[in-house]
Amino acid sequence: MRNVLVIVDMQKDFTTGVLGNKECEAAVQKVADVIRRGGYDAFILTRDTHGADYLNTQEGKKLPVEHCIKGTSGWEIADEVAAACKESGRELSFIDKPVFGSLELGERLRDVYEDSKDEGLTLDFVGVCTGICVISNVLIAKAACPEAQVRVIADACACVTPKSHETALEAMKTCQVDVI
Repeated sequence: MRNVLVIVDMQKDFTTGVLGNKECEAAVQKVADVIRRGGYDAFILTRDTHGADYLNTQEGKKLPVEHCIKGTSGWEIADEVAAACKESGRELSFIDKPVFGSLELGERLRDVYEDSKDEGLTLDFVGVCTGICVISNVLIAKAACPEAQVRVIADACACVTPKSHETALEAMKTCQVDVI
C-alpha cells in the first residue's frame, strides 16, 4: 500500500496571518504531529498562490483581503509544518494553485494512483480551510483516483468557523470520503 499525505494550504496567512484564526493556528501543531507520526511515502503540499493583481481577480473581488501573494512571508508554509516535513526525509513536492481546487493536484495524484494500482493507494488530507480548499481538493482526488482510499484527518484540519469545519466534514462523508 502506498500512502501519500496531502497538506492543503498550511500557509502563514491562513494560520497566523491576515486570514488566520485560532482554529487554523491550532491546526499547525496537529498537522506537524501527523507528519511526525510517519507512515507516509510522500508529502504533497499545496500553496494558495496569488499575484499582485489579486484584488482584480474574481476571488479578490469576492474576498478583498490580499493574502498568499507569491514570495511574501504569508505565502510561506507555517514554520512547524515545514520543519516536520524536512525532518521526515520523505519525498516532498509543492503545487502552487491560483484557485481553491487544483487540477494539477488531480493529475499528479492520478499518476501516483496509476503507478500504485497493484499495491493500492491511501490519500490522507490535512490542512485549511476545510470548507473551501480542503473539500475542493479532496473531491478532485476522489474523481482522479476512484478506487483509492481518500481520508480526511478531521482534527488536523480547520476552517473559518468550527461550524463550517463540521459542515464540510459531513459533506465529504456524503461523498464517500472517510473522515478519521
